[in-house]
Amino acid sequence: MSRVLPVDGLRAIFGDAVTFDAAECLAYGYDNSRRQAQPDAVAFPTQHAQVLELVRACRAARVPVIARGRGTNTTGATVPVQGGVVVSFERMNRILRIDAEDRYAVVEPGVLNADLQAAVTGHGFFWPPDPTSSPYCTIGGNLACNAAGPRAVKYGSCRENVLGLRAVAGNGEEFRCGVYTSKGAVGYDLTRLLIGAEGTLALITEATLKLTPKPSAKRTLSASYVDIASAAAAVARIMAQPVAPCALEFIDDEALRLARAHAGETIPDAGALLIIEVDGDPDELPRAGAAVVAAARGAGLVELHVAATAQETEQLWAARKALSPALRTLSPNKINEDVVVPVSRLPELVADLRAISARHRVLIVNFGHAGNGNIHVNLLPRDAAEHERAERALPEVFDCVIRLGGTLSGEHGIGLAKREFLDKALDANALQLMRAIKAQFDPDGILNPGKLLPEP
Repeated sequence: MSRVLPVDGLRAIFGDAVTFDAAECLAYGYDNSRRQAQPDAVAFPTQHAQVLELVRACRAARVPVIARGRGTNTTGATVPVQGGVVVSFERMNRILRIDAEDRYAVVEPGVLNADLQAAVTGHGFFWPPDPTSSPYCTIGGNLACNAAGPRAVKYGSCRENVLGLRAVAGNGEEFRCGVYTSKGAVGYDLTRLLIGAEGTLALITEATLKLTPKPSAKRTLSASYVDIASAAAAVARIMAQPVAPCALEFIDDEALRLARAHAGETIPDAGALLIIEVDGDPDELPRAGAAVVAAARGAGLVELHVAATAQETEQLWAARKALSPALRTLSPNKINEDVVVPVSRLPELVADLRAISARHRVLIVNFGHAGNGNIHVNLLPRDAAEHERAERALPEVFDCVIRLGGTLSGEHGIGLAKREFLDKALDANALQLMRAIKAQFDPDGILNPGKLLPEP
């Protein structure tokens, strides 16, 4: 992309809130994928009007624009591979409105997920998306990747929990989409289109989020099994009965070993573990819990335990949330995928992943949101030879997932990491329509170039 950075224009828009210093810019050139590139500038907007002027200036100069939250994504989606201006939304971090009567909150993209949860809980609500990184990931980043977390099994992902957006498209035009009401049937659903688009269509500057009443009671239990296949079969049984758990997490034997190292003997030594949570009215909770317990029982069950205290519950979740960072200690170059298959196909997925692991002689550790069929497949190469074998194994993992009727990502997105595999998951005509949509929103291709959609 031939361009000249509009230095004077950026300074006129942002004053001191833009940097061109190479060392300062470098800190905004990488994310949790461990990929890195050098941006030409980093801008720190505090209002929508600045974002609008920035996009117009960069479009005129044909300069790439890359939106960034806190860089917690694992796919390289915020790495500025073609340079340009990284737009860090860390200073647009205001909760603009909480409307308890109509059950929504209006926020800027730089609000931290955990800060939003803390703000709305006093009103008796929560926002369902709760990724593991919630203490330090932003709402804008959540929307960019359609992040979810454990609660998605009952309450849905970002797409089901956002009412409307304010944004600036790559063509330099601002717009609002969506509604402030719980129902709306007016025109195309641009809100859902922008969510998960990874900043390739528009920069989101405001989001109206649907709030959900906090359940009055919750029960957490763990079920350990002799092997992974037994646990996967139990997941299918749990999801086949009428009571929807608010979380259903799966941890395989290798991941359990790491969790025990983190949390001690409170984590069972087993072939696999399920963490199951149900919520609702206190009068209905015993019946709901009993239905889930009955489904969890079956061949291969070792122990079923209901957490008796809040401390027990916290220990279970702390061990689960520590898994991903703990794997970095074993393999700094781990390959972290988040594939999804229909819940009924989980036993087949787990069996195939074990076969791939053995065939390529690379350790694969699996855990994740089993209630959605969303499994985090972690390939853990420990040296150069194993890394080469892991790269060869990866296409087989994706082929397996597609064969089982699944897809390449449930909440991490595509970014750089899975871009070359996207045509495995999408119909060729659908992919062409997506390219046409991209051209309509961003005719000069300045927004997050090199991400998501593969080259034609």
